[in-house]
Amino acid sequence: MPKERLAAFSDGVFAIIITIMVLELKVPHGDDLEALSKLLPVFLSYVLSFIYVGIYWNNHHHLLHASGRVDGSVLWANMHLLFWLSLIPFATGWTGENHFTSLPTAIYGVALLRPAIAWFILQRALIKADPVHSTLAQAVGRDFKGKISPLLYLAGIGMAFVSPWISNAIYVLVALIWLVPDRRIENVTKH
Repeated sequence: MPKERLAAFSDGVFAIIITIMVLELKVPHGDDLEALSKLLPVFLSYVLSFIYVGIYWNNHHHLLHASGRVDGSVLWANMHLLFWLSLIPFATGWTGENHFTSLPTAIYGVALLRPAIAWFILQRALIKADPVHSTLAQAVGRDFKGKISPLLYLAGIGMAFVSPWISNAIYVLVALIWLVPDRRIENVTKH
């Protein structure tokens, strides 16, 4: 299967995930700032999740660009990633609706942790599919961001039961780590 077909399918799923999340933003009942302020937790959870899905979409593009071959294990690893990403709208909505209380915040962390693990599996599958010419293996290198992120998510999940605000700060920190442009793949594919 050409990797372009995999990318097109994945792009469609990413678009649907974002669409589902935005549908959770309901029009406020009332015409004043108080009515609007009641939606602030839902909006904040949406913004963070939108950023996360955007990060995954952007990095998925670069990941496939650096890949030489797609095989059956890559297809399933990609579906695995998309499955976990598709649960982010549920966790986003539940967290926002419940104003970032402990259990929804912990479940949100789980919803972020699972795609991070699936991402690692997809990277390994892509490298294994074309080990001889793996530009991707060279680009990924030690992958500090990919290794530290799950640990931070685990810390955030645990902290949700102590202080959901600290937990959410950890989730924001991970997003910020990934928002800093990662030029590893771009630098390797330029040559």
